[in-house]
Amino acid sequence: MVLYKLQDFEPNYRDTLEGQDINGLGVYTQGTDEKVGTVSDILVDEEGHFRYLVVDLGFWIFGKKVLLPIGRARIDYNADRVYTIGLTREQAEDLPEFSERQALDYDYEERVRGIYRQPTDYVKPVDPLLPLEATPPVDTTYQKPVTPTHNRDSYNYEQEPSLFGLNEQDHQTLRLYEERLIASKRRQKTGEVAIGKRVETDTARVAVPIEKERVVIERVTPADAGTAVSGREADFRGGEVARVEIHEETAEIRKEAFLREEVRVKKVVDQETVETQETVRREELDVNSGNLPVEER
Repeated sequence: MVLYKLQDFEPNYRDTLEGQDINGLGVYTQGTDEKVGTVSDILVDEEGHFRYLVVDLGFWIFGKKVLLPIGRARIDYNADRVYTIGLTREQAEDLPEFSERQALDYDYEERVRGIYRQPTDYVKPVDPLLPLEATPPVDTTYQKPVTPTHNRDSYNYEQEPSLFGLNEQDHQTLRLYEERLIASKRRQKTGEVAIGKRVETDTARVAVPIEKERVVIERVTPADAGTAVSGREADFRGGEVARVEIHEETAEIRKEAFLREEVRVKKVVDQETVETQETVRREELDVNSGNLPVEER
């Protein structure tokens, strides 16, 4: 089963805990009030259920962190303390060290659970690096071997309520959590529109009326044609020339620039509603009272 740090699983977990935080609470042995260390983290499963407290054993074993199953802890918010149930210094020494770099697989958890399962019949593991003659003798009248009875393929935490159950005596308040969808918006760039100008050419035609002069020679027979004239009137001279100036108009074309139109660029915001769906989880309370009457309020 996969385990997560509470901070990673639910960054805003302090809001759901009504401002109360287990991280940083001192850890004490039950009955003797001997301080063991402090809670440095909380591990939860895929459904958000508390499974282990990560305890820094600074007051017992400097620099060592171990896992404490939630069922072996009693949280006292009034005293800002966490009490361990049945944890001895010898057990703490034999617990595998917790490291964030180490994989929390089934085998690692079994090493942890094996030490907590029978605290009164606890068997100190034999160090395989020590020769047999260096191994302390085993008092068989007190210690019994612990035989694993769990299967890695079917194991779940509910099989061991003594380690992971939340009982009324040690956990007076149960907080049931549920997930909700929180809708938010973020602004992101989807693209840009580039607006520029380009020059296109076209052929324009214009009609301009022009005038051209031409010479018209008319020959007219006068009314007195055939009438004899005197010698003085008949003045025959050669080389006489009549000159007439001819003019014409030519079209002159020139270009001028005129303002045609203005283009105004602006942005408008359109609103629409986007619907989405997601699976959310919710914790429900399971009450197993047998045949005893239970009243829920």
